[in-house]
Amino acid sequence: MDFALSEFQQLLKEQAERFVERDYGFEQRRAIIAAEPGFSPAHWRTFAELGWLGLPFAEDSGGFGGTAADLAILFEVFGRGLVVEPYLATVLGALAVERGGSPAQKEAILPGVIAGSHKLTLASTETGGRPGALQVATKARKVTGGWQLSGRKAVVLHGASADTLVVSARSHGAQDAPGGIGLFLVPARAYGVTRRGYATIDGLRAAEITLDRVELGDDALLGEATSGFALLDELLDVAAIAGCAEALGCMQALIDRTAEYLRTREQFGRKIGEFQVLQHALVDMYMAAEQARSITLAAALKADAPAPERQRLVAAARQVCAEAGRLVGQTAVQLHGGIGVTDELDVAHYFKRLTMLPVWFADNGQPLDRFIAASG
Repeated sequence: MDFALSEFQQLLKEQAERFVERDYGFEQRRAIIAAEPGFSPAHWRTFAELGWLGLPFAEDSGGFGGTAADLAILFEVFGRGLVVEPYLATVLGALAVERGGSPAQKEAILPGVIAGSHKLTLASTETGGRPGALQVATKARKVTGGWQLSGRKAVVLHGASADTLVVSARSHGAQDAPGGIGLFLVPARAYGVTRRGYATIDGLRAAEITLDRVELGDDALLGEATSGFALLDELLDVAAIAGCAEALGCMQALIDRTAEYLRTREQFGRKIGEFQVLQHALVDMYMAAEQARSITLAAALKADAPAPERQRLVAAARQVCAEAGRLVGQTAVQLHGGIGVTDELDVAHYFKRLTMLPVWFADNGQPLDRFIAASG
């Protein structure tokens, strides 16, 4: 595989780095996450102006025709800056519309997304039972002129600030059957929708969402009522690639900060970086991050491959990045000592983000189980 960046990708990377360096300092981020709505509307407008909101969408839809590898480049920089804007949530919801929607649905949703005036989120996670995208208890009942949805969705990323929810719901079949799942466009302010938003430990926002006999028209359904699982599986793999790339950015930031700390912190009359055991720990951090980088790039480059190959590589990336993130995050905290877990130091925020990243959008199964299943 060719891991070299194209000219477009290099420009995208440099553009994102300038944004983070100029507008996303640590204290600026702390102020953003402490206030409502938990992200910066000004930064969101910048995302639209820079074209990032149109990056993953086809040119026919008004986007730039970007790939999963392009998204990974952007998310790695987002990881370095601990960016909290609802980019992933909106992209996933909008990709559901682009890949599964009708021309009318695309026309109604995508221009607003690309312009920054319409935010979406993917509501696929539920409480109780075994985790996974197949575990859908939310009911979709066919009624005259449309559909009626009832159920609860849990830990919906940026669910309280979204304008439209892309909801997985079951029209028939057992709770873990793939054939009965559909994806529905639900206006967030529709009658019967209740949202309870809250902050997560890594500085993001999520919501618990209740759907109480929400009435929708036939035009709310994306594709067929029984074909939503395959599309949902694709979207969760895109989310996993983005999360792995973001973890790479977090790990690199921790490595840089830890190396600098070892160079400057003195103990026993000498720089602590002179102690070989600490040098070895830093090398372990670097090796783990580089292994994670290789498998993440491989998964991103194969995001459009047939399902078994895509699923296998994404599952491998999820597993390797989770293990690497745990090692890098915990080692960084340990080498910084007690200050490494204080809110005043960015190390603690990177650690929390690395802890949560393997959990967000992990609906398509535990990575090792999924890797085995995809390997035949």
